[in-house]
Amino acid sequence: MITVREAQQDDAGQIAPLIDIIFDEMELDELEDVPEPGLAKVITRAYQTDTYLSSKASTVVAEANGQVVGVVFGYPSENEDDINNVLINLSKKSADFKAPYIPDSETNSDEWYLDSIAVDPDWQGHGIGSKLLAAVPRMALNDGKSVIGLNVDFENPEAKKLYERKGFKTVGTQMIGDHLYEHMQKAVKQ
Repeated sequence: MITVREAQQDDAGQIAPLIDIIFDEMELDELEDVPEPGLAKVITRAYQTDTYLSSKASTVVAEANGQVVGVVFGYPSENEDDINNVLINLSKKSADFKAPYIPDSETNSDEWYLDSIAVDPDWQGHGIGSKLLAAVPRMALNDGKSVIGLNVDFENPEAKKLYERKGFKTVGTQMIGDHLYEHMQKAVKQ
């Protein structure tokens, strides 16, 4: 059985490999020379912070048999700098990073930004991504937002189709790293 719940600090070590899948797909030049264990440590530490778990952002996991098999992470757009500062500060302190990792801005103003959604490859095809996506409107409304925004890579048309089926519409484009993304939004109701 799949359970969807708020993430806890103890989940961080299982969340990190899922988020790492996204970083790999983004092909960010800034992370090219960072060894996987070093990046995993920074991601793990980020998901142990109050900033990532409650005060500025929301992290929800899908769990099966006591194992985290999916994650969704997002935040109100006005909190983007606080979220990015966690990664900047953690990467500054890591010997594995030659320079601090400074993420590109990804949000539009006045939206709840769906930053990351990932499912363990061994668990894909079980509806976990849809269950996680179904949790997002509640996350946004809890943060006082009625619009959800996300970015989808032009090179991932299947993901775009999924988001369109879920009611998202393209509202613009965004460069993140060397990839062009479509910025999509969806209004949510109380």
